[in-house]
Amino acid sequence: MPQEEHSTDDALSAHTTKGLLASGDATPHRRLHLHRAFPSIYLPDKRDLIVYVPPGYDKRPERTYPVLYMQDGQNLFDPRTSFIPGQTWEVREQADAAIRAGEVEPLIIVGIYNTPARLAEYTHERDWQRGGGDADKYGLTLTREILPFIATQYRVQTDRGSTGLGGSSLGGLVTLYLGLRHAEQFGKLAVLSPSVWWNHKSILGYLNERAPEIWDRPRLWLDVGDKEGRRTVHDVEALNRRLKANHWQPGGTLHFEKVQGGTHDEASWARRVRPMLNFLFPAE
Repeated sequence: MPQEEHSTDDALSAHTTKGLLASGDATPHRRLHLHRAFPSIYLPDKRDLIVYVPPGYDKRPERTYPVLYMQDGQNLFDPRTSFIPGQTWEVREQADAAIRAGEVEPLIIVGIYNTPARLAEYTHERDWQRGGGDADKYGLTLTREILPFIATQYRVQTDRGSTGLGGSSLGGLVTLYLGLRHAEQFGKLAVLSPSVWWNHKSILGYLNERAPEIWDRPRLWLDVGDKEGRRTVHDVEALNRRLKANHWQPGGTLHFEKVQGGTHDEASWARRVRPMLNFLFPAE
């Protein structure tokens, strides 16, 4: 593995829940709701959940909404909890603007905070040098515990076509893996700057194995910044080719973008949120 990619994801694997809000502190916006210390029977660490509800949610009690679950939740909304202090994905701002412009269907977005076990939970196979390989357990936490909990607390549409999963870097890798493994539950995937390199690019082999078993291809946004490093760009381009070979249709079920000037950080991913939402959750 090239040093540039190792160092990037070593840094990102440290995106733990440091600097969390003190108990009772408000979130940055009244439409962001924090659920603390969500437990799991599958994994030892508790994790916080932060939930965005769209404009008008409280005024339309009869309405239900599609939902997007996203990894690394502390980096999405709140500058006080983000890995780089003050720098977030600006997900609320981007979603609000897209919804109010009539581009995107109003939706609920759930940010799942990572834990100190991020590298293990976000990787599907164990690497002999770096460890990892607990993504299946994380997937059970997600599908059997978090999704049902959110459905009891919020007016979400629970059908496959209304349920998305997203993330970047190792979060993008686990999004792709769990989106394929649990394709009956996730019909939309946001895969930003994925760590294709993990364990000798084994995700490409898994894609080849799993794709023939999926009856309906999930709609998939895939991107990479052209400033993320030559090998990273090459790996994500290889993933794009493999998706097309497995019958994802560009412009239909697949959008691939090499983002001009894009880098491997929250500020760059923030600029991709609105177009990603436009593709996955377009307004009718």
